[in-house]
Amino acid sequence: MKYLWIDANIILRFITGSPPEMAEKTLELMKRVEKGEVCLRVSSLVLAEVVWVLSSFYKFSKHEIANSLIPFINADGIATENPTLLVQALQVMADKDIDFVDAYLASLARFHDEIICSFDDDFKKLDVKLITPPGK
Repeated sequence: MKYLWIDANIILRFITGSPPEMAEKTLELMKRVEKGEVCLRVSSLVLAEVVWVLSSFYKFSKHEIANSLIPFINADGIATENPTLLVQALQVMADKDIDFVDAYLASLARFHDEIICSFDDDFKKLDVKLITPPGK
């Protein structure tokens, strides 16, 4: 099987259908994935970029983003880094109305049973150990 690392624009064309000529080519690629001819690899950083573009440029809500990306991540022929943590982060992002990167960091910290050091109050919404940097 051939593995292809995909860029954010492939996922964006697939989800948004825009622009149509690129979306059509992406659908052809997805047909090859369905047939088992290729497997698409997705970096966590690429997924973070997709989340950012969907929210900032396409104005998707956090729930719309999660509802679009979770089935994509879970689809046969899609290989992501830490798929369980990515799905968890997308769900937390939508449910707690926080940034995806914060949700993913919280998922990683929780998985490793470690502490987050941040000034960001959003982490207080999550089930994580949190400290702020100590003063002098």
